[in-house]
Amino acid sequence: MGIFTRLTDIVNSNITHILDKAEDPAKMIRMMVQEMEDTLVEVRSSAARVIADRKELERNMIRLTEAQDQWYSKAELALNKGREDLASGALTERAKLAEMAASLEHDREPLEEALKKYQTDIISLEAKIKEAKQKQRSLVERQQSATSQLKVRQKLYNNKIDDVMVRFSQMESRVDDTESLVEAADLGREKSLFEEFSDLESRQKVADDLEVLKAKMAKATTANKK
Repeated sequence: MGIFTRLTDIVNSNITHILDKAEDPAKMIRMMVQEMEDTLVEVRSSAARVIADRKELERNMIRLTEAQDQWYSKAELALNKGREDLASGALTERAKLAEMAASLEHDREPLEEALKKYQTDIISLEAKIKEAKQKQRSLVERQQSATSQLKVRQKLYNNKIDDVMVRFSQMESRVDDTESLVEAADLGREKSLFEEFSDLESRQKVADDLEVLKAKMAKATTANKK
């Protein structure tokens, strides 16, 4: 693909649209930035060659102008010495140089137009590179943020519900055991007032623990759904 065709594709491209369709946006934008930077180097190199050609043309124009002035001075000298033939010859040489200068002047216009085109292309390309790098920074920041959030969520919620359910079952078993002990202790005898209050406090403690565990499990389930 030629430099101008590739440059046109880049300048006219919609970076956001390209990234939306890409399977790996981060990889795609790295490739885009590299392609744009490589193209920019080529454009600047081409522009440098045109500038060098223009400078060479200007130097030749100066030499031709100086040479014309010299032949004109010779023509004046020849006339002053009565040598009209020599004056005519000098003016003929001067006319040839003038034609060459006119031809060079004609060559200047396409060089100027090419430089203007390069300048416009460079400005457009630099804007595209800036846009792409902004997208690249945004993608990197989003990727880092998403990765961090994923690690945190995995650390917080990995097997969290299973652990809670196991503890819940263990707590239920403890409640059953406590109730069984209480029932066994009551067999065949009447409880004292102290035992009645101890039993009541024990039941309340187990009930409170159970409620705390239920609330913790519900909170973990809600957070995992988010």
